[in-house]
Amino acid sequence: MPILGPRPLLATIALATTLTLTACNPAAEAESPPAAPAAPASVSAPVSAPARPASTPPAGSGKRTLTEAATAGGLTKAIGANAVSDVPIDPGEMRDGMHLVVADYNRAGQTSGRRILFVGVDSVPEDPNKRREHLWRGLIDYALQNGSTGTPTTAKPYEPGPFGGSLECLSLPESANATDVICGWSDTTTAAVALFPRTTPADAARLFASMRADLEH
Repeated sequence: MPILGPRPLLATIALATTLTLTACNPAAEAESPPAAPAAPASVSAPVSAPARPASTPPAGSGKRTLTEAATAGGLTKAIGANAVSDVPIDPGEMRDGMHLVVADYNRAGQTSGRRILFVGVDSVPEDPNKRREHLWRGLIDYALQNGSTGTPTTAKPYEPGPFGGSLECLSLPESANATDVICGWSDTTTAAVALFPRTTPADAARLFASMRADLEH
């Protein structure tokens, strides 16, 4: 192999350096065809949940209101001279947005005698159980007609129906009408009571739960 002199050797080194820099030069890379970009990763776009059809709110939840239904649980509301003309018991403090419903209801075929008395309030600002107890004691006093506040704690729980909450009933053996029953319900925003003449607690509870479907919305 021939030995190169200083000038050829320097030329060779310069050529090698030039080739190396060219290989690393981005401008040189730009002259070559660009590589095809990698396919982007598949990204799922967020999908909105389909609108649900209107449904009955879960039991014991949501704001409910009371209405003076013409029929409730198969009972017919008394009207005219036969209707209750005043509020027989103190419903407690009534604030803006609350509704008070007071009504007498006739059993099927009833034209005389004592009717089922209903008293209820909605949009209760405090614990509805406390408002029910207030209504309950007032209705016991009304039923006994002797100034007694009764003993609501002796009530027994019964099935409240599809609206949930709590439904309880008690009999009034100390009353002049020993077969009278008082029932009361409460849920998240309503409280109501009713006086059922001549019945049993179990039968009154079933009827009261049925009445709720028409009185509460």
